[in-house]
Amino acid sequence: MIQYYKIAGLIVQMDTFGRNLEQAKPYLTAEGKPDIVIQTNPVDMQKIESHLSLEDCEYILSGWEFYRKLIAFDGFMLHSSAVVVDGRAYLFSATSGTGKSTHTSLWLKKFGDKAYILNDDKPALRLENGVWYAYGTPWSGKYDISTNTRIPVAGICFITRSKTNKIYPFNGSKAVFAFLEQTVRPADMQSRTTIMNLLQEMMSGVPIWKLECNMEPEAADVAYDAMSRKVIEPWRETYEENR
Repeated sequence: MIQYYKIAGLIVQMDTFGRNLEQAKPYLTAEGKPDIVIQTNPVDMQKIESHLSLEDCEYILSGWEFYRKLIAFDGFMLHSSAVVVDGRAYLFSATSGTGKSTHTSLWLKKFGDKAYILNDDKPALRLENGVWYAYGTPWSGKYDISTNTRIPVAGICFITRSKTNKIYPFNGSKAVFAFLEQTVRPADMQSRTTIMNLLQEMMSGVPIWKLECNMEPEAADVAYDAMSRKVIEPWRETYEENR
């Protein structure tokens, strides 16, 4: 059944089912005239990925289609867990299995009712009137942890595992490649160019960090103190090495 959803501030038309239909319920809208139309064929994907159910194929394909088309609206997906504290979004990105969701769970324990997860897997990021916002979306990972709202981005952090905790500004080509590894990589040149331009805007307007951390509560303290600007210039010497 064709229905309309408001996702990342855009009207999205989808004809979906199963898991995707359920996770998209909070985004239903009565508004028409879609900005984005999503059409998928999960049967074709299942022929290649035979271990996946049709529902999972639909979920993956619809998400990919939405995030590919989001680029035309000054937005992109970042594979990350986004936690909100005091009305500001902090995003933590890493390769699968590193512990980004485990890290944001430390923030929930630290801040209690002051914190919640905006999206635990694939938040949408959009540049609107010079401000970067993070949005919850229906494509929110295995446990469907997401909130249908828009929150200004306070910082983005790339995580690696370590026995000790330290955080430092992350910039230059290494940061660009870190973003590109955790977002969509469209085939057409125009979209690729748009992504690179958006990344340039992002890195000039939002603090980007690298966090080496364990999974102890102190890791959340270290990250929050820096990203909330309680610590102004942490680990400058390491920052210079990572430019």
